[in-house]
Amino acid sequence: MPGVIRSSVCGSLRRRRETVADIDLLASSADAGPIMEAFVRLHEVVQIIGQGPTKSSINASMHVEGEKVILQADLRVVTDEQFPFALAYFTGSKQHNIRLRQRAIDRGWSLNEYSLGDDEKLIPCKAEEEIYKVLGLDYVAPELREDTGEIEAAEAKKLPALVAVSDIRGVFHNHSKYSDGTATLEEMALAAKKLGFEYFGIGDHSQSLTIARGMPPSVVKNQWAEIDAVNARLKGIRILKGIESDILEDGSLDYDDELLAGFDYVVGSVHSLMNMPEAQMTARVCKALSHPRLTMLGHATGRLLLKRDGYKIDLDEVLKTAAKFGKMIEINSHPHRLDLDWVHVKRAKSMGIPLVINPDAHSPEELGLYRFGVDVARRGWLAREDVFNTRPLKDVVKELERRRSM
Repeated sequence: MPGVIRSSVCGSLRRRRETVADIDLLASSADAGPIMEAFVRLHEVVQIIGQGPTKSSINASMHVEGEKVILQADLRVVTDEQFPFALAYFTGSKQHNIRLRQRAIDRGWSLNEYSLGDDEKLIPCKAEEEIYKVLGLDYVAPELREDTGEIEAAEAKKLPALVAVSDIRGVFHNHSKYSDGTATLEEMALAAKKLGFEYFGIGDHSQSLTIARGMPPSVVKNQWAEIDAVNARLKGIRILKGIESDILEDGSLDYDDELLAGFDYVVGSVHSLMNMPEAQMTARVCKALSHPRLTMLGHATGRLLLKRDGYKIDLDEVLKTAAKFGKMIEINSHPHRLDLDWVHVKRAKSMGIPLVINPDAHSPEELGLYRFGVDVARRGWLAREDVFNTRPLKDVVKELERRRSM
């Protein structure tokens, strides 16, 4: 909008939480009036809750995947000198802000959404980074601002260099027309190449998941032959042979060991009997993790955000088992899942478990969902070296071959 100097999302959206209650927006300008007027007249507005000189609130309506979604959106406009302080304050979290304000108090200052300093002198800051520096801290990325140790790490200069979207070199858990995807292997691979990936891993459903057109062994072998043919044709992208193998009721993997040995990697996931008691489900998944052919655990709890709770499972025991057997765990990047959650991602890192960011894509467009998994990884304090698919193709192939030979 004309007159806007700087702008940003704030709140839980900027911190990239799994779910948000509303949309917080911040802008800086020398004249807020025209911006507020334009904001409340956006075509998404279905209700004006309030309109003032520094804050306006609306209900906005959007259609997402065929569903109508209405969320409140709040816009605050401040001067450009106030913008860094307002950005830090309205980003949160509440507990993180309390820690920052206490550090200011300890230095004889006050910190609020407008300024930092004392009655005699204000300390100008042109950006958020300067606020943290004045308070004796390294800059804390918004994803980490949950008061889970980031203040102490920032003071000790031990914050990780967080993984970035640009670090991802390929993905493993994806689907094609061979099961319940919408595109061919080649179409999916070309879409992955367009995203800048070096490799594209296919992970169609195994035979037991008939509702998703799971592949019987004969179809698997047809897919392998097509992968070889497409790989011989394409340049700049490599298709890896994977499978999303169902974890069956007794914890065994779909397909016999001989067929499983033919895949480059195996994603093991639960898709059935989700009402098992916690102890039984935990034992089921842990048994699968002990299987020598399993490479990574897919969507560890089976949750669908705002739609379905995950099955009951002891994730601490699952992480211990994954660490014991050297297995990877997926961060499923689909916005409905975001599973593993960031709390357990952080715990997995502390246990030395490699994490894998996968979009669970069923179409070429959904490959781009891997970015949401990067958000989860950053919230879980992951650096590039903590994420398996930040490695180049040659290193990935070498590691997958090592695991297959074990």
